[in-house]
Amino acid sequence: MDAIKDKTAFDSARNSKYWQQLQTLATQPWSLADLFAHDDSRAARFSTKAGALYMDYSKQCLDEEVLANLLQLAESCEISRRIDALMQGAMVNTSEQRAALHTALRLPETARLNVDGQNVVADVHHSLVQVARLSERVRHGTWRGFSGKAITDVVNIGVGGSDLGPLMATTALDEWADTEIAVHFVSNMDGTQLDNLLKHLNPETTLFIISSKSFGTVDTLSNAKTALSWLLATAKLRAGTEDSVLRRHFIGISANSEKMSAWGIHSEHQLQLWEWVGGRFSLWSAIGLAIAIRIGMPKFKALLSGAHSMDEHFSEADFADNLPVLLGLIAVWNSTFLQVNAHTVLPYDGRLSYLPSYLTQLEMESNGKSVTQHGDDIDYDTCPILWGEIGSNAQHAFYQLLHQGTQQVSCDFIACVRRYSDNVKNAPLQQQHELSLANCLAQSRVLAFGNTAIAKIAGAKVDADADKYKYYRGNQPSTTVLIDELTPHSLGALIALYEHKVYVMASIWDINPFDQWGVEMGKQMAESVHHAMQHENSGQFDTSTEQLLQHIKQLS
Repeated sequence: MDAIKDKTAFDSARNSKYWQQLQTLATQPWSLADLFAHDDSRAARFSTKAGALYMDYSKQCLDEEVLANLLQLAESCEISRRIDALMQGAMVNTSEQRAALHTALRLPETARLNVDGQNVVADVHHSLVQVARLSERVRHGTWRGFSGKAITDVVNIGVGGSDLGPLMATTALDEWADTEIAVHFVSNMDGTQLDNLLKHLNPETTLFIISSKSFGTVDTLSNAKTALSWLLATAKLRAGTEDSVLRRHFIGISANSEKMSAWGIHSEHQLQLWEWVGGRFSLWSAIGLAIAIRIGMPKFKALLSGAHSMDEHFSEADFADNLPVLLGLIAVWNSTFLQVNAHTVLPYDGRLSYLPSYLTQLEMESNGKSVTQHGDDIDYDTCPILWGEIGSNAQHAFYQLLHQGTQQVSCDFIACVRRYSDNVKNAPLQQQHELSLANCLAQSRVLAFGNTAIAKIAGAKVDADADKYKYYRGNQPSTTVLIDELTPHSLGALIALYEHKVYVMASIWDINPFDQWGVEMGKQMAESVHHAMQHENSGQFDTSTEQLLQHIKQLS
């Protein structure tokens, strides 16, 4: 990929009439109530579908003119060429000089993609065979611990993408599980999660997955070391050796086989990652082993297939009907032009409880940048602050701010249409599901139209001056994504939708969404602080840090 050409293309797009026109359009007063009042066909025109996903973005503060300029801006930023570059293994991760091939992780076995003379699809499917082999051994009870007992519990030790992705997907698809083997997740380095978990597990029947791309992440390795010590304390009483414990109770997933071997992971229990897989894009790889153990390899492959179907949609659909392109352009319109610098994800389905946390990392670690991929300072707003929660919990937590606060916040409502409808015994649960759907639609309506939404039903006139503390101003923009039914395939498509949304946003902003240098310096500083905590203070830090260190030492 020619970086100079890219910069020239972006500079041209930034100075184009489309960017300038969007800046002008953003200054006009936008009223969702007025947009709907003067356009009976608005909802039909500002909605689209791909597979099991239906997206209604009619409650966004935009019209045909804004959408036309956003689509033209996408063309001027050469989004089509950038999509091709991503899919074909070009060097889209410019700061680290490599491809970003998470889409290759879900290509069918018959596909071929050569990168630097190597068919990466063959490598991916070789790794998936290994995932299938190990997961089936655990699921079928042929994997035995040091005392000869079958595995009953699997603990995934990772952090960031090595934790959030598998945790989110395993939770979302737990209804599809067909094994009694429990899967647990540990990420925090302070040991609280691990300590609380180990109290309830049997060391003779517990298997640990150590997931770390570098196999040098202190958070992960500190938890792994504690897990090994816990196992050895019991194994010594049962005449188990350390080599036996390591061989029978640990699987490693990393791009660094030498470090896995040095730690003690047996070669047959090492699963491969590649440098071209970013952590937050890695659940489709061997990092998804915990998912495969819980739901089985066929369903894990259905998850991959769902993501691949969204890849094809992203590559082939016209931009005007392209879900990831539209979602990304709307995000750019809100953040860069309307200065809506907060965004919340609101799934009205308990199975998607970890989706907001997953998307928080995906979007903010990818696009939380203030320098272009060419090293220029950015003078426009990029990634908004993102957070979220299950809808019912959120309604009793931060919806007060959404409805009556001073900040404008864009929202994504996500819900599943069908659930519990296949069994008449589930009638009470079906009613609860319908109530949840009703709340989803009601909240998006009130956020958009405020008190007028209730007044229209009641036939009353809105008086903004009466009981102002009860007044809902409305005009909060939102998009609603409805999933026909939550399955491994539809979940894969949903996750890939947001991955590609991130890429579209980054392409418009001319930033690299595949590096995360912002997290590195804190890790380096922690080593220095930890050393100072164990020795005499050297006075190398600021007075606040020195004072805090002194206070900690006095209490230690």
